[in-house]
Amino acid sequence: MTTPEGGATAAPGEVRADRPAPPRKDAAARPLRRGPADPVRTLMHHHQDLCARAVDALEIAAGLEAHGVTDRTAARFRHRDVFSLAEELYARVPRAAPDATPAAAPYATAPARRSRTVCAALQLLPGAVSVAAVAALASVTTATPAVRTAVGASGFALLALAVRLGVRSGPLRLRLRHGTGPRTAGLWVCWTAGYAVYGDWLLGQLLAGGPDLPHAAPRAAVAPAVALAFAVAPAAGCAHWFTVRGRRVLAASRGLEELAARVRPLLLAATLLFLFALAALLLGAEAVLGRGDVSAPVAAAALGVLLFLARLLAVHGFPEAAAAGLASAAALEALALALVLIARLPGLPPLGVPVEALTTAAGPAAVPAVACTAAALGLLVHGLRALTGACAHWPAPSGPAEAHRP
Repeated sequence: MTTPEGGATAAPGEVRADRPAPPRKDAAARPLRRGPADPVRTLMHHHQDLCARAVDALEIAAGLEAHGVTDRTAARFRHRDVFSLAEELYARVPRAAPDATPAAAPYATAPARRSRTVCAALQLLPGAVSVAAVAALASVTTATPAVRTAVGASGFALLALAVRLGVRSGPLRLRLRHGTGPRTAGLWVCWTAGYAVYGDWLLGQLLAGGPDLPHAAPRAAVAPAVALAFAVAPAAGCAHWFTVRGRRVLAASRGLEELAARVRPLLLAATLLFLFALAALLLGAEAVLGRGDVSAPVAAAALGVLLFLARLLAVHGFPEAAAAGLASAAALEALALALVLIARLPGLPPLGVPVEALTTAAGPAAVPAVACTAAALGLLVHGLRALTGACAHWPAPSGPAEAHRP
């Protein structure tokens, strides 16, 4: 059959050769395949240096988690979790030469491991120095004020050096490159520790209308200072316990949710274990050196837990959070002193009422107790989220953990 224009038409039931066949129903229902056939290849190129230098798949998993890759992200690469994705990357990317060094690693190579005996001696050194300083001060009670000041300053300098040596060895040493963490963290540590020693005396003097400078002689809280100095050793032990078991949990976990669920009880247990050890040290120091304010042990215990959690966060790659917790405690303590001074101005006495009421009810040590407890709880809550990731349990992750957490 032909058309008026001379073209041929198809007979009924016949399909023309120049007209495409209609699409089949099953072809129309099938979605078009988009994206690369090998979605992992893009991730391989993006994390080439991490995968090439990793010693095993767990290091790759820690690096991926540090860069924000979660189990949900791994599902887009057709894997059930980050660990399964890391195993494929480790199997597919060839290893780099052993003597190759990365261009810029945020974590420096850890120093050579000292013997356990040397580390234990360095961690007990602050306690020994504090006892020697107290004995030296007791031996010069009848000397001139200049001599007592010189002995006290020397003891303080030696104690600061001993604490620095104690926390820079063993499980408490930082693996961050110099300058990576906040430089103000040491300032907040010095403030909170100094307030624990002289803060109660200073607050009492301010509330009484003083201090009468330069004739006022500062009175130190000796027992809490000695107990906190001895607490470096149990802090190192609890940090080592948490680190070792955290890495075991990382090796046994098959997903980030499972890892988080198993690490949280470890963090709580390590914190409680250190708190019990510190409480025993405080009770022993008060029994030997004399009992002070009723709330002084509570304040010292809160400060010890705050310093422990801050160091634990810094060791595992979160120095900014550690510095923020210490800064908040120092700010609260400074605010209490400032309110007492401001209340002396005409028309502003009500500003000092909260501090006066708190010290009247529980003593001057209640101020650092409240400040350090609030800051420690904040760090604990943050640690229950930050320290449950894979990047927090590997000694050399490939990226800054704090900046890339989801």
